[in-house]
Amino acid sequence: MVAHEYAHGYAALKQGDSTASQLGRLTWNPVKHIDPFMTILMPLLTFYGSGGRVMFGGAKPVPVNPANYRNFRRGDIIVSLAGIAINICLAVVCALLIVALGVAARALPALGESAAIVQHMMEFGLFFNLMLAVFNLLPIPPLDGSHVMKYLLPPAWSLRYQQVGRFGILIVLILVATNIGRPVFNAWMKPVWVILQFALDTYTPFLLKPSVFLGM
Repeated sequence: MVAHEYAHGYAALKQGDSTASQLGRLTWNPVKHIDPFMTILMPLLTFYGSGGRVMFGGAKPVPVNPANYRNFRRGDIIVSLAGIAINICLAVVCALLIVALGVAARALPALGESAAIVQHMMEFGLFFNLMLAVFNLLPIPPLDGSHVMKYLLPPAWSLRYQQVGRFGILIVLILVATNIGRPVFNAWMKPVWVILQFALDTYTPFLLKPSVFLGM
């Protein structure tokens, strides 16, 4: 999540808006990205409220001022998709590191136990970055996907669509945590499992211990 928010701020800076930088949010320090409600309270509420089935939360959104972008429309799309792009890049890096660690440990057996532990960490990194990327593509304001969707709609529809942002978190919670919304949410997230299965088939020969996702 830190990389995701940093990417938004960095992309905004490159598009002409220095708001995030001036407010100290263009940083890798995770403390700066903690929101008391979204990062702490909501995960606890959703976890205990669902009996341990769901935990949902997020980082503090990076502040941007689209009025400062050199090109409003292009800047808005680039900044919105930057976080998703960095999560996809991190997922690819995690997969490559799994392979590299496997090759290194077979060349240097002394690395075996430590490399196996890091491989499992990279598997979770792959999974969570894929989850964040696909989740943030949901076309529900204010999620990142909505900043692309609004430009695909006629102006009048786009305005009404953006007003849905007042209820965005509620809509997301209904999708994630209720029997009514979960089938829709699961269908949207299906690409995560497809990509994860493809990655698993690719890197399994390099694993030093059974994958944490075998039998998924």
